[in-house]
Amino acid sequence: MQINPFDFERPIAELDQILVELSRPEKRREAEEQGIDLEAEIQRVEQEKQRLMRHLFAHLSPWEKTQMARYPQRPYSLDYIRQVFDDFMEMSGDRLFGNDEAVVGGPALLEKKPVMVIGQQKGRDLKERQRRNFGSAYPEGFRKALRLMKMAEKFNRPIITLVDTPAAEAGLGAEERGISEAIARNLREMPMLAVPIVTAVIGEGGSGGALGIAVGDRVLMFEHATYSVIPPEGCAAILWRDRNRAAEAAGALKLTAQHAHCFGLVDEVLIEPLGGAHRDPMAASATLKKALTHHLDQLREIPVPELLEQRYQKFRQMGRWTERTETVEPE
Repeated sequence: MQINPFDFERPIAELDQILVELSRPEKRREAEEQGIDLEAEIQRVEQEKQRLMRHLFAHLSPWEKTQMARYPQRPYSLDYIRQVFDDFMEMSGDRLFGNDEAVVGGPALLEKKPVMVIGQQKGRDLKERQRRNFGSAYPEGFRKALRLMKMAEKFNRPIITLVDTPAAEAGLGAEERGISEAIARNLREMPMLAVPIVTAVIGEGGSGGALGIAVGDRVLMFEHATYSVIPPEGCAAILWRDRNRAAEAAGALKLTAQHAHCFGLVDEVLIEPLGGAHRDPMAASATLKKALTHHLDQLREIPVPELLEQRYQKFRQMGRWTERTETVEPE
């Protein structure tokens, strides 16, 4: 897969280019003629690349994490669904207005056990991005998600949701069709669903667009994903009327997976392959599958009344706060 690097990844891209050059057949012939041990040089450059990547990705700023969460090559919901689940059958429509392709979902099997999986889907090329509205759901998307959740409850299937959206659609059409009501209804109904719910933030977890499908018994989050009440650009535009201060806003929002875990908003941070999930989607999928299976096995053992009470208390506690002067940073 061709990786389009961000500015902070330029040193890695330069080493990648050196490795490409050293691997060319003509370069190998030239090295043999001159008696140069080219394999040793390739190994040295590869080791330097690995060292640099470990250092760089362990010290990403919140804005750099935001860029990672938005990576165009990053695996999307359908990519994970294809790798993690079997026998997925996509279902369409909210039975009220139409089908929103920013939300995908349907029954599937996870380790041969039936589940209902629902995810938010962006697009790879411009045509698909427009068709899926860049992952920003309309009201009918949230109503479709709730319809599938109710179906899962009826047939006693655990629910898995994959969050990846910059925010819910905020245009005139969405307002006319009741975007606020649709999100609010999901927030009301999900705590009362009598089946286990596991949510995974796989990319951007933006605003109510994310929360509308993220009321889960367990909330997981990839280490380079983000979870925030508002995108950094929107925050900067509101606070300072300057979207160019998005990097500063990202730091203030505490939107990284590490901060979300520190604040008790997510239950587990899933470690990504070195360099991000887009560099090894298969390994990222294996990590997600293992985590989903583990948490669902635990949740299936909890009686429904106790499960609902734990879910209620989990989100009630998120509303408790105290004032403090020191800065809270993740461990």
